Order: sequence, then structure tokens, then C-alpha cells
Amino acid sequence: MPTYEYLCNECEHAFEVVQSFSEAAIEICPKCGGEVRKVYNNVGIVFKGSGFYKTDSRSSEKPKSEKVVSKTESKPEKKAEKKVDPK
Repeated sequence: MPTYEYLCNECEHAFEVVQSFSEAAIEICPKCGGEVRKVYNNVGIVFKGSGFYKTDSRSSEKPKSEKVVSKTESKPEKKAEKKVDPK
């Protein structure tokens, strides 16, 4: 069952109530007897399963517009210098 948060318009008493969807909303403050209103907050959402990431539907082939560059092609070649020991 969901938990609803209420706030009194007169005394600003905040309280939470666990109610089912079929129950009527609370209209009277339990502290002062004034009118109350529901407070709506952000809800965290968790997506489970496949299909929620852009990598899930990506095919194994890469588009023609992407150019593949290997690490050896992107680095300039270095010539090895040999040290000669004088005898």
C-alpha cells in the first residue's frame, strides 16, 4: 500500500498515512482539525530488464560513418636507437 504525505493548511502539521488506492483522501488535520492537502513528491523509478539502455538494441555491425582507428595507426612510429659501448 502506498504512503501519502499530508500538510495542514492552518497549522502546517506534516504527517504520513499508509492508505490503499480505494480509500478516500484525508481532509481534516488530526492535530488542529483544519483542512489538509496532499503533498506530491518525486518518485524514484527503477527500470529492470533489457531494452532500457542504448547499448541493448545496438547491432553487432558498426555504421559505415564510423572509422575504426587502431592504436598502432594513431601513434607515430619511433625508431629504436642502438647504443654502442666503446671498448
